[in-house]
Amino acid sequence: MGSSDRNENGFVKVDQIKDYNTAKLSEIRSKMIDRDEVLTVLDGYDLKKAKIGAVASHSALDTFDGAVSEGFRTVAVCQKGREKTFADYFRAQRDNSGNAVRGVVDEAVLIDKFKETVLPSVQDQLTNNNVLFVPNRSFVSYCGIDAVEDKFKVPLVGSRNLLRSEERGDEKDYYWILEKAGLPFPKKVEKPEDIDSLTIIKVHHKVKKLERGFFTAKDYDQFVEKSTELIKQGVIEKDFLKEARMEQYIIGPVFNLDFFRSPLEEKGEQLELLGVDWRFETSLDGYCRLPGKQQVELEEDGVIPEYTVCGHNSATLRESLLEAAFEMGEKYIEATKKHYDPGVIGPFCLQTCVDKDLNFYIYDVAPRIGGGTNVHMSVGHPYGNALWRKEMSTGRRLSMEIRRAIEQERIDEIIT
Repeated sequence: MGSSDRNENGFVKVDQIKDYNTAKLSEIRSKMIDRDEVLTVLDGYDLKKAKIGAVASHSALDTFDGAVSEGFRTVAVCQKGREKTFADYFRAQRDNSGNAVRGVVDEAVLIDKFKETVLPSVQDQLTNNNVLFVPNRSFVSYCGIDAVEDKFKVPLVGSRNLLRSEERGDEKDYYWILEKAGLPFPKKVEKPEDIDSLTIIKVHHKVKKLERGFFTAKDYDQFVEKSTELIKQGVIEKDFLKEARMEQYIIGPVFNLDFFRSPLEEKGEQLELLGVDWRFETSLDGYCRLPGKQQVELEEDGVIPEYTVCGHNSATLRESLLEAAFEMGEKYIEATKKHYDPGVIGPFCLQTCVDKDLNFYIYDVAPRIGGGTNVHMSVGHPYGNALWRKEMSTGRRLSMEIRRAIEQERIDEIIT
């Protein structure tokens, strides 16, 4: 985009952004892998020897811990330089009867870069090992959604096509689904000049490619001031607006609702709320612990907090909010079944804020295992434990579903 496409402050004009996005969308789609190809691969499996696999990042430890709890062996796809956590420190040891006595990772597949997970040679290792693959955000982010849809023939546990809804700015992203479902989300701000109250600007981080460089602004002048400083600091790109989303900032606590939807369930409800988690973010959390005067002084010095997630903690909701949480989960399920057939399968996460009037607003959606579920591994989620009368983490619930599907000969209902 040239200088004529920008306003007097150097930001890309909104109409140019829309034209850019329209052109980009027209280039996106290729042909998703045929379901019959995946089922043909699955037909060659010895499901009595099925193993649970995942990219060794994000929520993989919860996935593997849950798999071991349900009697499965595990396969971690590890990137060189990041493999020791999984291949060494959490390596599984088993007794003569095959029972795990330490660790959760039975086998490690070592590759140079995570994006190589979709290479035919790596896929062959997984399929020859009867691996049922659990997609997490790292898998899609590193390999790319097109490769996951078009090239990866390993049977995925969950909804392959729904993973695209996380590509923010895509034609049918999760905001589109939320709107179709009639679910609450923060009001969108169309252009910087429209900012007239506290607004959060969600943009891609320039250096930390899997993170976003969030910042807030109360008006247009503050938007220009902060974004200029962040560009100067190398946090965001100069043309950040073309993929930015600006929306109303909801003042309230953050709750990530860790749901599970079972298409196999026939006696109870298909929707389960397993637990709730919330995030630790750098450098925001340290910033918030400072007295207000020092926060103002830091901002005057150009120190703007970042929202990079570095950990999670567990939470519960007051019980009067649970009904509304379940209602949101049901609406999301129905919308995905209608617009992303067969709809969400297994774990999903609605990331929410609650305002002063106890209203939920959904600001992000994970149509797969969430990033904060490691906080519940081994000890389970409060609600999942209460429902299933034993320690029930998301990882364990996922493997319990796989076990049930194999025993009932319905594995094709949870595989895409």
